[in-house]
Amino acid sequence: MTIKVLVVDDQAMVRAGFAALLAAQPDMEVVGEAEDGAQAVALGREREPDVVLMDVRMPVLNGIEATKQLLSSPGHVPRVLMLTTFDIDDYVYEAIRAGASGFLLKDALPADLVSGVRVVAAGEALLAPTVTRRMIEHFSRAVAPPRRTSPRLDVLTEREREVLVRVAQGLSNSEIAEVLFIAEQTVKSHVSRILGKLEVRDRVQAVVAAYESGLVSSPNSP
Repeated sequence: MTIKVLVVDDQAMVRAGFAALLAAQPDMEVVGEAEDGAQAVALGREREPDVVLMDVRMPVLNGIEATKQLLSSPGHVPRVLMLTTFDIDDYVYEAIRAGASGFLLKDALPADLVSGVRVVAAGEALLAPTVTRRMIEHFSRAVAPPRRTSPRLDVLTEREREVLVRVAQGLSNSEIAEVLFIAEQTVKSHVSRILGKLEVRDRVQAVVAAYESGLVSSPNSP
């Protein structure tokens, strides 16, 4: 199946480079390019891409606001992969809250960018490995969890809660399997059920739900 991609960046050379790289892949089609968030929203609604490769900082409408508008639109909803120049960028946390499926650094290797688009298109979340745990730590400090665990989590079994805690700690499926002494495929099944029960799009949104529902709190919380 061909992955339709919309490339959004305010720098023409960067945008053209990303578009050329992705268009050269046998399983991808670049359905459009946009130089700001407003164009991204318009093209996203018109051409219905599977994945939007979205720059964070742009004129007219930034990537976060564009992401919010795209993901709140009726009808087709794409997955958004944010691109940022900075290792830790406060805008990225806002993008995660807005519903983005993850982010990559602009200096990522071409193979990582191509792989990232495929991962997001497949419904998985993607966070640059060098910043995954720091992103979660930052997010956990930014959220003031409720005193009691939200009833929203009542739909989860005890084992599913255990898995969600590990996901919120930034562990991979293989790491969770090792900690809980279960098979990696079993972890994948648990994660899939967690996403379905909580009605969230991917692992990133599951992490948000875990903190906002009070299941997990920052290690530095009183």
